[in-house]
Amino acid sequence: MSSENSSADDVRQVWDVVVVGAGPAGASAAYAAAVAGRRVLLLEKAELPRYKTCGGGIIGPSRDSLPPGFDLPLRDRVHAVTFTHNGRFARTRRSRHTLFGLVNRPEFDQALVEHAQKAGAELRTGVTVQRVEQHGSAVPDRRCVALVLQGGETVLARAVVGADGSASRIGAHVGVKLGQVDLGLEAEIPVPETVAEDWKGRVLIDWGPMPGSYGWVFPKGDTLTVGVISARGEGAATKRYLEEFIGRLGLAGFEPSISSGHLTRCRADDSPLSRGRVLVCGDAAGLLEPWTREGISFALRSGRLAGEWAVRIAEAHDAVDTRRQALNYAFAVKAGLGVEMSVGKRLLTAFERRPGLFHAVLTGFRPAWKAFMDITRGTTTLAEIVRTHPMAHRALSALDRRQAPAGEQPTP
Repeated sequence: MSSENSSADDVRQVWDVVVVGAGPAGASAAYAAAVAGRRVLLLEKAELPRYKTCGGGIIGPSRDSLPPGFDLPLRDRVHAVTFTHNGRFARTRRSRHTLFGLVNRPEFDQALVEHAQKAGAELRTGVTVQRVEQHGSAVPDRRCVALVLQGGETVLARAVVGADGSASRIGAHVGVKLGQVDLGLEAEIPVPETVAEDWKGRVLIDWGPMPGSYGWVFPKGDTLTVGVISARGEGAATKRYLEEFIGRLGLAGFEPSISSGHLTRCRADDSPLSRGRVLVCGDAAGLLEPWTREGISFALRSGRLAGEWAVRIAEAHDAVDTRRQALNYAFAVKAGLGVEMSVGKRLLTAFERRPGLFHAVLTGFRPAWKAFMDITRGTTTLAEIVRTHPMAHRALSALDRRQAPAGEQPTP
């Protein structure tokens, strides 16, 4: 509990930090604030554990962002990747070391929340935030934020972290702007042991028929997570792609235990990350890698940063200091995750036009496969490769030039 809060705060039940949303971003934010000794409340509208549409791949940056002592509930460890281009030209690349791990999101998210609770955060589930107020009768002083819950209850906080997903109410309050929206469809397919054994330790990535689309198969014991993603507005085509994908894999005869869909939303470059004493992170901030739409590592990393800076905002005594800390948070996000997103956007644009080239390079050019392995293991990032490897920089710059409209300069 914060030592600087007065006893009056306790009477009025003013929390140091309230985090809205108990996914990876929210749990990470709650842990970071709680481990700093602050009084933290974690709000979640669902009951836990709950299913989330997600492949559940845990790459190196995700693993490295987990709290100390966290035991990953892995369902499989990936050592091989089969790449196909719209079901054709299959080639499998293998690694002697684990590339990444696979988890079931309900188990993973629950474990993260429990870690935050052990650090001192308090959890309330079945709670929906209706609106956020930083001024008005519900706010007792300028150092408070009021969260009005469904049913009329008001929760007060010195700082709020919005981690309530891609359709975030907190994001709407902050004014998050989106630059890319995609539709992901997924099926959890229980399979016999003989089928499961064939997929053990191996994933499939298929570059799809629509621009920017791809599909995946992630094995998790006796269940295969099969999904596809493409730009929003192609709903019928995306559904058809998933059905044909499952059929090509010989899995159409197995009944999915869960079929679900989800919109992923990627922030615009000028989208805000804060408003007053409210920060946003993870999907609520539109933070994910634009090409692969990988979001877990972005959620964990931005969540930790949001929790750390929420503590500083909770300690701020005036608007100037609050603004300074919020700007520092935004700088930290943009300097790391923002740079990775910028490179990801460039790669997505190139991939939309030349998926066959990407397939040929990844499956036939050893340095590209090595880069893939290094990125998934977390020893480097897309941005770092483009910055430090002259060949990668020249290749991406060449693709930029081919794609830039007449008179427009590509991103340096």
